[in-house]
Amino acid sequence: MSPLLIILSILCYFTLLMMIAWYTSRNATNESYFLGNKSSPWYAVAFGMIGDSLSGVTFISLPGTVASSQFSYMQMVLGYLVGYFIIARVLLPLYYRLNLTSIYSYLNERFGLYSQKTGSFYFLISRIIGAALRLYLAAGVIQLFVFDSYGVPFFITVAIIIILMLLYTYRGGIKTLVWTDTLQSGLLLLGVILSITAIMSSLDFSFMDVITEVKSSKYSQVFFWDWKEKSYFFKQFLSGAFIAVVMTGLDQNMMQKNLSCPSLKDAQKNIYWFSIVLVFVNLFFLSLGALLYIFAHKQGIELPINAETGKVITDKVFPTLALGHLGVFAAVIFIIGLTAATFSSADSVLTTLTTSFCIDFLRIDEKEHFSEKKKTNVRHLVHIGFAFVLLITILLCEIVPKTSVLDAIFTVAAYTYGPLLGLFAFGLFTKLKITDKWVPLISVLSVLFSYLLRENSEHWFGGYKFGYELLLINGLCTFIGLLIISKKT
Repeated sequence: MSPLLIILSILCYFTLLMMIAWYTSRNATNESYFLGNKSSPWYAVAFGMIGDSLSGVTFISLPGTVASSQFSYMQMVLGYLVGYFIIARVLLPLYYRLNLTSIYSYLNERFGLYSQKTGSFYFLISRIIGAALRLYLAAGVIQLFVFDSYGVPFFITVAIIIILMLLYTYRGGIKTLVWTDTLQSGLLLLGVILSITAIMSSLDFSFMDVITEVKSSKYSQVFFWDWKEKSYFFKQFLSGAFIAVVMTGLDQNMMQKNLSCPSLKDAQKNIYWFSIVLVFVNLFFLSLGALLYIFAHKQGIELPINAETGKVITDKVFPTLALGHLGVFAAVIFIIGLTAATFSSADSVLTTLTTSFCIDFLRIDEKEHFSEKKKTNVRHLVHIGFAFVLLITILLCEIVPKTSVLDAIFTVAAYTYGPLLGLFAFGLFTKLKITDKWVPLISVLSVLFSYLLRENSEHWFGGYKFGYELLLINGLCTFIGLLIISKKT
């Protein structure tokens, strides 16, 4: 596919986003930036969250993992359903009752300021790293197939992407993101469906042929029962439930959109529908992955190989086939889908990082002597500052040892969201008070212990490998640490 055609596709897409941003950000205030004036339709929030939860990582990385993990990811997706039910029935009622803008304000009310800042800190770290990994993957594809042809350095490619995100999130915030994410989720889903259609056409498959081929392939195994492996069912299912709770319910990025709904009932309706649709969407992505490998095998196409390990570079399978072997139509669809997935997951990060930092650290909502204009100026500076931090973090990804980006994101989440899980669980399920100033130390010790456990588990526990259930261990360590520094009310 011509690099010029890829650039034109991205520019057309971005123009559409700018039109939506201009319309939704007229007369924007701090209230519309943070919570969309509490007027976001639940169905728009629900549909937009699909793109936010999937991201460019799912679009590129998830289909590629089918070769090594088959459909085992569906075990986690089934666990998500349990997690989303907990969010709808436990966390959302709490947030609406307290009328929160930042969900970490709950930790201040329950424990104190140190706890609030600890919760916000781990969210900021997790989201910066997660967003950087997502953007790094997408920027790498655009670099390889577009800007390398023109001799443009990688840091320029990343800077362009960050600037584009800044342009349409700078003013409108959540009020803009609800509608841009709705558009982007639609294009992301269209991208995967049309990619499957392109493969069907190339292989002359009918819809029933696709079902038969995928089902009979070596990639379609869903359930795994070896308790020592990362893919063991109960590990994946429980990890999925808790990952949903922490990466959605305890995550300012995901909850801020839910809190922009007019009422608790609307927010709950959004979560229920979103969780059901997400099951089928992930099934589509995994099916696409199986079809990609089937297509490559039938056409005799050599997939990109890591020279050091001799294994297929799974994150490059979909881009290589879509942009090099499936024709112009499939290539354009891939680029639009990738762009939609990338911007959908990353643009909201700048807004929610800004919200969390302004509310939890700068506490501008409590500074009554600040005029509306001064609050807006502070918010703009923080927004731009996080864009710069994100740029630097993406560039640092170049020197990190390469692994599956999807696996890296969940591994980071296990370390950074564990303290959040422990803090919220302790607050919700006990009536104990704690010595607030010790909370940062407890959270750091929990992360260090979890890291040591993961690095030595095979030696200490007879070959047992910790997967994403490390999140539960981390949360439990935090919970126990809080018990140690607790006192009765």
